[in-house]
Amino acid sequence: MSESSSFAPSVDSHHRPNPLPWTSRWRSNLFQAPPFILSTACFGSLSLFVSLWDNSGRLQQRLARIWATVSVFFSASSLTVIGAENLHQPGPAVYASNHTSYMDTPVVFSAIPFQFRILAKIELWKLPFIGWYLRRSGQIPIDTANPRATLSSLGAAVSTLRSGMPLFVFPEGGRTPDGNLQTFLNGAAYIAIRSQVPVVPIALIGVYHLLPMHSHHFHPTPLKFIAGSPIPTRGLTLRQTDQLSAQIRDAIQSLIDLNS
Repeated sequence: MSESSSFAPSVDSHHRPNPLPWTSRWRSNLFQAPPFILSTACFGSLSLFVSLWDNSGRLQQRLARIWATVSVFFSASSLTVIGAENLHQPGPAVYASNHTSYMDTPVVFSAIPFQFRILAKIELWKLPFIGWYLRRSGQIPIDTANPRATLSSLGAAVSTLRSGMPLFVFPEGGRTPDGNLQTFLNGAAYIAIRSQVPVVPIALIGVYHLLPMHSHHFHPTPLKFIAGSPIPTRGLTLRQTDQLSAQIRDAIQSLIDLNS
């Protein structure tokens, strides 16, 4: 099942030229980056304001979805959602995705229609506006450099799932430097097994070419958000964490291979 959201006309080039033509860089500098930055500042500030009474986070989630839709629009890219039916699990689930770009977050918030929490690197909490939203909306920071803090974050993630709130995770732990799927950390599998909830594998395609690591210029590209069939964890034990982590990675890689 496919749901297409065309926030801008589709573009023909699926791959990012290196280097970008000067016309693309100027278009990004003049017409794409400024409104993206401005909208991020505005919605981040608004989210901080509504957090004063929005204890549930629902209104902040709605603002995040609007910000995400606006961000994808200003990137001049089209977004197609495939497998939307796999997002609607009967209970909480871990949604695990490849991590390709800073634009992954707007794409994810644009595609997922319900409230969820993100487990993300603590460095993002230091960013203005985005960090404000993460802190005030109940997202879960993880400090991979501190084993004790990591264990505490994983425990908080398990508690979040057990309370009925879905969780989104980037198992690679950081953005890919070359567009290829990197080695997975075991956090997503550990959390899912501890909580006995399914894992929904998600593939993001095209987002790396839109804004790869170490780039400051948008390259408009067709984007895909693909949700695969859920992987059950009922009955698994923590001794099978490595096995489940490998299964999640293989599922995401298959989605990428089938839809690239």
